[in-house]
Amino acid sequence: MLKNALHRSGKGLGVPGTTRDNVKTVVETARDDHFIVKNGARCAGAHLIVDLYQATRLDDLSHIEQTLRDCVSAAGATLLHIHLHHFEPNGGVSGVAVLAESHISVHSWPENGFAALDIFMCGDANPDACVPVLRQAFAPRRIAVSEILRGQGVT
Repeated sequence: MLKNALHRSGKGLGVPGTTRDNVKTVVETARDDHFIVKNGARCAGAHLIVDLYQATRLDDLSHIEQTLRDCVSAAGATLLHIHLHHFEPNGGVSGVAVLAESHISVHSWPENGFAALDIFMCGDANPDACVPVLRQAFAPRRIAVSEILRGQGVT
């Protein structure tokens, strides 16, 4: 199913080689691995670690889902699936938006006004575009963003 979803999105995985010679030919003739170059470093993608402090609406399941959809749109990513779980009694939410380019995950603690998000994307998607969307949606008093360039050194 995943391969079909990627294929429909235009970001297909291609036909896997069944012999070593086929794999070698694919690598030599075309490299469509969706790696990026950021800050001069070739990597699999940018992974943002986002912490929201004193944020609002962290127990509002439909608001969180719409915010994930807005992040996907702002980043120019391809949504494959969203799965969210609403915890009781505190109302926290854990979930993920699965993307052709990777994922956005969210874990919220509304009783503490805190949410932790991971935004990992490869290819042409722009994970940095999600930060203003999150700021607008959850109105945190403070937001902390760290970036990890994943897969540096992969050849």
